[in-house]
Amino acid sequence: MKSLLDTHHLKSIENLGNETTSYESVLKIAATLAPAEPVQCFFPHKLRHQINCFTNNFRGDVAFAVKANPSHQIIKSAHSLGIKTFDVASLPEIDLVASNAPEAKLHYHNPIKSKLEIQTAHFKFGCNRFAIDDLAELRKIFSVTGQNNEIEIAVRFSLPQSNNAVHDFSEKFGAKPAEAAHLLAHVKLLGFSPVLTFHPGSQCTTPAGWIEHIQAAAQIAQNADITLTKLNIGGGFPVKYAKESKYPLKAFFTNIEQAACAAFEVPPQLECEPGRAIVGPSISLLTQVKHVRHEQREIYLNDGIYGSLLEMTQAEQLTPNLKVIKNGKYIQGNQQLYTVYGPTCDPLDRLPNKFQLPMSIAEDDYIEFESLGAYGAATSTRFNGYGHASIVEIKN
Repeated sequence: MKSLLDTHHLKSIENLGNETTSYESVLKIAATLAPAEPVQCFFPHKLRHQINCFTNNFRGDVAFAVKANPSHQIIKSAHSLGIKTFDVASLPEIDLVASNAPEAKLHYHNPIKSKLEIQTAHFKFGCNRFAIDDLAELRKIFSVTGQNNEIEIAVRFSLPQSNNAVHDFSEKFGAKPAEAAHLLAHVKLLGFSPVLTFHPGSQCTTPAGWIEHIQAAAQIAQNADITLTKLNIGGGFPVKYAKESKYPLKAFFTNIEQAACAAFEVPPQLECEPGRAIVGPSISLLTQVKHVRHEQREIYLNDGIYGSLLEMTQAEQLTPNLKVIKNGKYIQGNQQLYTVYGPTCDPLDRLPNKFQLPMSIAEDDYIEFESLGAYGAATSTRFNGYGHASIVEIKN
C-alpha cells in the first residue's frame, strides 16, 4: 500500500534529485497533502541567507560540514550559492559531494581514516587535504601518498572546552598543544604542507572559544618553527533555538579576525567549516499527531528520537520552537504540558522535555518543529520501519 506521500509523488531525502515540488508554506503542505509521514520542509531563501552571512562577512574560506545534512538538495544548493569547499568525514560523503558538486574542494577532516579511505579519497577523488591528531595517522598517509607538497595535512589540536558549548569535541579528537607542535614539525619534515585546525565545540554562545584556540595556534606554530599560512577554525557557530536569543554572527567574525591579527605577526589565511549555522534554519520538520491521551497528557507523533528528533535528547539548548497546526491554521488557545512520544515500540522514544501545547490538540493535527536542518535528516534511522522523511520546498 502506498503512503500518502508516495501518492503525491514526494521524494525521500536520500533520493532527492533536481526536481522538487514547491509549496507556498508549511500550512499549505499540511492542508494540501495531509501527509501521514514526516516531511522535511526546505526553505531555500533561509539557506541562501545563512550562506551569504558567512561568505559576505567572514574574511576567509567558508566550507560546509556535510555531516550536518547529507542530502543531495542541500549539497547542490549550497554549491550553487557559493560554497566551493566541503568538509567530509567518510567516503560516502566524498562521493555525495562529487556527485552533486563535482568541482568542489574536499577537506577530509576526520582524523581517523583507513589506508583504503586515504587511497580512494586522494587517487580517485583528488582530495589533497587530510586531518590528523597523532603521528601514526601521519605515517599512514605518507605510506599511501608518499611525499607530496600539494597535500595539506591539518594538525588538529584541542584545549579544555568551556561550558558555553553544547558538545565538547576535545573528548574524542585533538592533540594537546605540545604534541600538536611536534606533529606540525613532522608534517613539514615529510614534505607535506602544514595546516592547523581545531573545533571550539558545537553551538558556542560566545566567541571566547575561538579566541582561546587562535592564541594557542599561534604558540603551537611558533614552537614548531612553522610560518603558518592556513588556520582552520572549524564550526560551532550557533543557531537560534527555542531557549536561545538571536546571535549576531558578524560579531563572532569580527572577534575571530581581531584575535588572529593580535596572535600572529603575519595572520594566516582563515578557514571555517560551519554545518549547523548554515543549514539549521533552512528546514522545518512537519509531524502528524497519531494519538492523544488527554487525561494522561500524552501525545504520540509519527516521528521521534529514532527519526529526525534525536538531537533534542542531547541537550536542552537544542530544543526547537514548536507550532501546532489544525485545519490548515496555526493554533494556540489554552495550553497544558504534554509528554511527547515517537511512533516506535520502544520506551526510549520520548522527547526529553514536556511541551506546552494547546488542550484542543487532536489526532491528525500537525506539529511543526522549526530549525531542524542540522542533524535532523542526518541521524534518522529506520528503526521499527519509521524514520522515513520526504522533503518539499517552500517558495521564497
